[in-house]
Amino acid sequence: MHARFAPLLCLSAFALHAADEAPSQPVTNPPPRVVMTVEQVVQLLDETVDWYRTLGTQQQASTQPSDLLILYANRQTADKVMNLAFDVARANAELISSEASAAAQAKGAEDPSVQSTRQVQQKLDEQRAAVQADLNAAKRELAAAAASEKADLEARASILQKELDLINARRNFKANMDQFENANDASGFGANGLKAHIDAIAASVPSAVATTTATAEKPMTAASAAPLSQFGLWDLTSTVFRLSGKIRTIDSIDQRTAELEETFKEIRTPPLEQLKRLSSRGDVLAGQSESTDGSALKNMRDEFDTLAWLYQQTSSMLTPLSQAGVLLEQYRHNLKSWRDSTQHQYYEALKALGLRIAFFLVLLAIVFGAAELWKRAVFRYVHDTRRRARLLLLRRIVIWVLVVSIAAATFATELGSLATFAGLITAGLAVAMQSVLVSVVGYFFLIGKYGIRVGDRVQIGNVTGEVIELGLVRLHLMEFGGQGLQTPTGRVVAFANSVIFQASGGLFKQIAGVDLAWHEMTLTLPAGADYARIKDKLLEAVKHVLEDYRDDILRQTREIQRASSLSSSDDAQPQVQLRFSAAGVEALVRYPVQLTHAAQIDERVSRELLNVISDHDVEAPRLGAPAG
Repeated sequence: MHARFAPLLCLSAFALHAADEAPSQPVTNPPPRVVMTVEQVVQLLDETVDWYRTLGTQQQASTQPSDLLILYANRQTADKVMNLAFDVARANAELISSEASAAAQAKGAEDPSVQSTRQVQQKLDEQRAAVQADLNAAKRELAAAAASEKADLEARASILQKELDLINARRNFKANMDQFENANDASGFGANGLKAHIDAIAASVPSAVATTTATAEKPMTAASAAPLSQFGLWDLTSTVFRLSGKIRTIDSIDQRTAELEETFKEIRTPPLEQLKRLSSRGDVLAGQSESTDGSALKNMRDEFDTLAWLYQQTSSMLTPLSQAGVLLEQYRHNLKSWRDSTQHQYYEALKALGLRIAFFLVLLAIVFGAAELWKRAVFRYVHDTRRRARLLLLRRIVIWVLVVSIAAATFATELGSLATFAGLITAGLAVAMQSVLVSVVGYFFLIGKYGIRVGDRVQIGNVTGEVIELGLVRLHLMEFGGQGLQTPTGRVVAFANSVIFQASGGLFKQIAGVDLAWHEMTLTLPAGADYARIKDKLLEAVKHVLEDYRDDILRQTREIQRASSLSSSDDAQPQVQLRFSAAGVEALVRYPVQLTHAAQIDERVSRELLNVISDHDVEAPRLGAPAG
């Protein structure tokens, strides 16, 4: 007897060795079959499948080759844990099915309705057997009967066949109803339903092979392969935020893994307690086998068979649960390694970002510091207002060009793409803003050594006026008109700075501090007069008028000589030239005038010339156009 139950006793010894605190009191009743309820089994599978689907999140977060290696290892571990969870669920479903069968048998032994159903089923079986026997006998008689008797025998066989069909229909209906009742418990979800639900959950789990292939074929972008090799500040910032989100994702997955591990630990306790109870019950039965008579040995043998089957099913649950705990611990270890590597990359990216920002700020500080020194040097060493304004404008342009260049180089992704982008932008601007760019270039020509400034008197084409504004793109003149072009007309004329590059029209400017011009008058001399004496008189009259303006005219003459590098030191003196014409001999009088006093000088010169004319009977002078 002891040799017969040696395997079960060995299993009992293993369970007792696994748990030192086995119950010391003998168990008189067999332990329950079910370890987990249907709801617990479904909850376990739902939690495991939900945890398994975090592999998709890990796949999205895997951007480095090392990440893909960890993802591959985690996928292998997750597949094993998923299979172990289904093994546990199916083993417990078998226990639930066994428990349901045992409960159905017990219910059938005690429930009158069940007994009545069995009696009806038994009665239908007896009727079916009797009718089938009569039908077979009728068929045999029909085969051996004469032709005159065959009609009656055929009718009798047909009636028996119809009766047999009715009995079979009633019997199938009762069998279907019994099967439906046995397949569903009070909650509407029995053992067969649980098995079908487990199969449906298994079918919903994504294929490991397909997902692994998709992971292996996932393209690696430049930013993924080398997150810290990018040049731009934007890329470094996005890398920092991406790595920070990656760390949070890993922490979330690790937390869910820890929760699933705790769930497996809690589920592992009931099977272990079940094994203890089974081992204790086996020891009790083994001790009672010596003093048991023959009739009780059969019942004991049946109970030993039940205990052995329960022990096998329970151990088939406990072993996967223990293996799953070990695998989940290894899974968390992989996640920890992944998090440490990602955190190291995060700190490196954060450090690179800080250095890049600091370098950017230092460059800006150097530029603005140099600009401030430039400004102070201009105000200290340059006293000419015009040159100072030019240098300050040049300072402003250089500052913004450097700032834009530094910002573009700092925020750009790559220097090559920056150069390409800058080239395309420059070409587009050159085509679209050609006139504006030419005007900007013309501005720098206008403010050169012999350029113009506000207050200068200039002539552009047929327009003469005073510069009232000189901008980067255009200039504005206050137009002059009237006698000698000395009176403002009240009209402001705007010209693009590109006028300096135009061949027609031209730009004429008075030298700074010089407003000297030449006026002319023509007189017709009488025939036979003393032309030489008249010429001297006319010249003397003009000189007499210009005597009051001699110093200023002399100063402006020297300015003109200095600007034009003329070697001649002659002053601007009035001139009288004699020439022949159709009317006779004419005297051309030319004299310098200050534009600010041009009208006054012309009036005085005209008065003096009239005095000379009245003395020598010379025709009235004709005022000629200003010579310059």
